[in-house]
Amino acid sequence: MTLSRPKIFVTRRLPEQIEARMATLFEMTCKPVDGVLSADAIIEGAEGNDVLVTSINDPIDAALIARLPSSVKLIAQFGNGFDNIDIEAAYAAGLTVTNTPSVLTEDTADMAVMLMLALPRRLVEGAEVLPQTGEWPGWSPTWMLGRRLRGKALGIVGMGRIGTAVAARARTFGLNIHYFSRHRRPPQAEEAVGATYWESLDDMVAEVDIVSLHTPLSRATHHILNADRIGRMKRDAYVVNVSRSELVDEAALIAAIETGQLSGAALDVFENRTGLNPQLLQLARDHKVVLTAHMASATLEARLEMGEIVIVNIRAFIDGAQPPHRVLPESRTRVARA
Repeated sequence: MTLSRPKIFVTRRLPEQIEARMATLFEMTCKPVDGVLSADAIIEGAEGNDVLVTSINDPIDAALIARLPSSVKLIAQFGNGFDNIDIEAAYAAGLTVTNTPSVLTEDTADMAVMLMLALPRRLVEGAEVLPQTGEWPGWSPTWMLGRRLRGKALGIVGMGRIGTAVAARARTFGLNIHYFSRHRRPPQAEEAVGATYWESLDDMVAEVDIVSLHTPLSRATHHILNADRIGRMKRDAYVVNVSRSELVDEAALIAAIETGQLSGAALDVFENRTGLNPQLLQLARDHKVVLTAHMASATLEARLEMGEIVIVNIRAFIDGAQPPHRVLPESRTRVARA
């Protein structure tokens, strides 16, 4: 496919610098006001365009893909995750899908470690005291006691780029690093962060003090932290999730915290993003859960890098080359690796 100036439709407003670059390179259309578009609005906007630039909020399911104008040949996702896109349906329809991986490693790892600190040290709860009362209650030997991080065991689920970056940061705080992953890391990688590999996730979660999730979402990892595994955890243990909400059985997690079976959780992702579970919100008000608004990748630097990768993917595709960050269905990925 070769077009001198391809037409692209962008579903969300992007940083000004990226929109300016896109407007220079492409014939770009986007809505003047930012917001999640309906399926009908996406179809309308895509009409006559060659590329659809999507975000994680866009429901690019099989039904929408079937309705896409024939002019659209590329879905360029502005994001590392692509759970919102039916990759199988897109592939079957002859559409190429790309994403923006590797950009969010440092920022996501920072957020994971911040939550590990905030939760046991009761940071959010402590930060609310003075604004609420306007008074300093005074120091007390028994007030606002949290838990020390040094010497605790961190269990990382998924030792990829982000998991490894989390391990490196956590080690500087004196945490003992344990991990479970589909493939064991090379000895030199384990030695670099002092990591201990577990063949059984069931066994690992029973022994660590914090479980931090960093594995991609797939059929195999959906609810990888299920009710049974949550039940195996220590009563004073915590869960940290800055990856995908679907990795955790949220109902089971809530029940475990409500009954005191688990100490708490820090979540940057959660089910029902437009309407959080009232029980989860109450746990946050009770300071047993820390909730952040999907902020792990929310740095200007990350957003600019993501935008540049989207541009690279589009230009490669338009020039007839294989986009460097093409996403394939799981079945095709397995064949390619074989």
